[in-house]
Amino acid sequence: MNRYYVAMEKTDTTTQCNNSQPCTPCGSASPELELPRERRRRKPWESAPLESRSNKPVVRPKIERVPRRWDRLARLVGEDGVRALLNSRVTVFGLGGVGSYAVESLARSAVGHLTIVDFDDVCVTNVNRQMQAFPSTVGQSKADLLAERIKAINPDATVDSVQAFYDPQTSESLLTPRPDFVIDAIDNVTAKLHLLATCLKSDIPVVSVAGAGAKLDPTMIRVADLSQTRVDPLARVVRKELSRRGFETTKHVGLPVVFSEEPAITPMAPSWDAEGFKCICPHAEDSPHECEKRNLIYGTASFVTATFGNAAASVVVRQIANDRVDPQG
Repeated sequence: MNRYYVAMEKTDTTTQCNNSQPCTPCGSASPELELPRERRRRKPWESAPLESRSNKPVVRPKIERVPRRWDRLARLVGEDGVRALLNSRVTVFGLGGVGSYAVESLARSAVGHLTIVDFDDVCVTNVNRQMQAFPSTVGQSKADLLAERIKAINPDATVDSVQAFYDPQTSESLLTPRPDFVIDAIDNVTAKLHLLATCLKSDIPVVSVAGAGAKLDPTMIRVADLSQTRVDPLARVVRKELSRRGFETTKHVGLPVVFSEEPAITPMAPSWDAEGFKCICPHAEDSPHECEKRNLIYGTASFVTATFGNAAASVVVRQIANDRVDPQG
């Protein structure tokens, strides 16, 4: 077992998932054989109102000395660039196949303060593409697992892991303290639009990630201003809906977007969908992301979602360290 991940605490309701026996947490048969399906025991604050959590930042003196662990990065962006990263605050919304890799790259690029936000727990179907997903971590908080990983990479980093869903009610709390940069890796369109509109109105630098599912070719991934995106249906929806909200999206918006020019690949139904799709994820009772509520579930590949996440992290690191990012690509 990876030494950064601790096996989940078993509860009295734990069962084994297989093709013939339903899983207690979700009540549906799993295609996985002999895979433990164990629900993580939530921490008390997770069921408390988000506003009850303190938004006061951890006060740290400005970092001047660059530790030797950042030797190779300093040779690329200079010591001043590394100092800027060490003293920067970045918030990442969405810690799935894209966001988890973005967080990993930010942690390995000396970003000193990270706020990472995701409502969900790990599902076994995340293993093919998410940094924190292992059979041993099914049912655990995506945010908490990534926080452990960040601290293992950089013990000096300040990490705020938040298991919450971004919406108008949580927006102010989640964007306090004000970040130097935001990565939008949210796949819920309503939440994505609200976050982007809020950042644009508040002049918070943000990079958005469009559709990473239904793709197989990472060489088709591009970074451009929202007004210059093409092919991607999600980017098209974002342009249209932000325009309805009063933003001019036919010319330079100042919103870099990571997108793909690859046409979407129609999903193929696996054998276990013969009698209809059944969710096997250990959702919380109030999860807004139940698989069964989705009209279509696209296929995903780690080498594509990781490239999306790394491209987003690159936009952030280049702008903070060198202020030389060109959102128009």
